[in-house]
Amino acid sequence: MTGKFIVIEGLEGAGKTTAINTVATILNQHNIDDLQFTREPGGTPIAEALRNIIKNGLDNEFLTDKAELLMLYAARIQLIENVIKPSLKLGKWVIGDRHDLSTQAYQGGGRQLNTVFIETLKNQVLGDFKPDLTLYLDIDPEIGLMRAKSRGKLDRIEQQSLPFFKRIRQCYLELAKQDSTIITIDAEKPMANVVKQIEQILVTWLPKQVNLS
Repeated sequence: MTGKFIVIEGLEGAGKTTAINTVATILNQHNIDDLQFTREPGGTPIAEALRNIIKNGLDNEFLTDKAELLMLYAARIQLIENVIKPSLKLGKWVIGDRHDLSTQAYQGGGRQLNTVFIETLKNQVLGDFKPDLTLYLDIDPEIGLMRAKSRGKLDRIEQQSLPFFKRIRQCYLELAKQDSTIITIDAEKPMANVVKQIEQILVTWLPKQVNLS
């Protein structure tokens, strides 16, 4: 039996780490314990090197928006072909910290790159590969950034303007409405409530994927 691919998405400070841990706990409770965790960009040596450039930049060179986009897809295909697909084939369940929806929202919405260009690139690189379930943690950017700042120094992406993150959120919400495999969660509520939302979603979704009897 092939595994399933579950992705957690959201703005900075939305609580992705807690959500990932919650998903893993619920899967374990349903006797699904062969798990593979991934993050994007990253997850392989090449992808991690690209992540460092994307997150921190280089002192002596400006990183253009299109170059950022191309590096994200380079990192993503390395992760998919070398980690995610092999893991799924072995029957592992993969829990991802971000995937392609992030690119649609951050580079399409935030950077305002041509969406046709992004869609063409996505189709060429990923084909019909996509997560089985995506949990989008929705939060007001101002609240999310305040949480992110409390964690310490902000990286190159986190230092972008508030309008940048507002465009990202709007794009996330619009994309979620168009895809039934993307479920929006109110991440502004107390963490206990967010955890409960995730539990309710998975308890409904899981029986449709595997025989849990």
